[in-house]
Amino acid sequence: MPEPLATPGSHGRDRRASATEAIEDYAKAIHALAGREPGPVGTTALAERLGVSPGTVTAMCKRMAELGLVRYEPYRGVELTDPGERMALEVIRHHRLLESFLAEALGMPWDQVHDEAEVLEHYISEELEERIAAALGNPERDPHGDPIPSRDLTISDPVPGVPLLELEAGMEGRFSRVSDGRPEMLRFLDTEGIRPGAALRVVRREPFGGAVLVATEGGETPIGPDLAARMLVVVGEGA
Repeated sequence: MPEPLATPGSHGRDRRASATEAIEDYAKAIHALAGREPGPVGTTALAERLGVSPGTVTAMCKRMAELGLVRYEPYRGVELTDPGERMALEVIRHHRLLESFLAEALGMPWDQVHDEAEVLEHYISEELEERIAAALGNPERDPHGDPIPSRDLTISDPVPGVPLLELEAGMEGRFSRVSDGRPEMLRFLDTEGIRPGAALRVVRREPFGGAVLVATEGGETPIGPDLAARMLVVVGEGA
């Protein structure tokens, strides 16, 4: 019989807790990759996202299949079962509530909250989760614009919008989301006063894959193509 899992929110860093943390990280990663396209998630993509070897991913997928958290078929990929999906959504809820709490209640810069939440998400109790949610007024989105799963672990549709990089000169919209994977990009946006919810207008696109010049309430800002590809904008809203 497989060793039972500690529940999300367990305290301490003994070996059992570490194994649970790893399984939760895999569940969260599978959930994220599954949202990109239908069908099973490939083990190569999962290995790249988690920064581990394909062999490590295969071993963990087999382990999670034994625990009833995934359906795994060699050479085909892996899918979360209902219990696996609930595990992923619970960890995501913890993570995004923690990001919101660290940013709003403690004033931590939004480029730092992701890494802190990555650690804490596995160890907060359900009571603390509820207290954080209540203190923040049960927010629906985290500081980067991502939806926060509800108390019953339902999650809203993916954040709407198209990449800023795809907008033409003269188009207007509301900045809705940015990937939190590049802290230096978040720091740049912060210095320019550009956060999710900000209205912006594309002034000019430099040729040959150059910067996108946008106008916001604070003035005009050139945004490089890599960052512009990570920023979602709801066209025609909030401008």
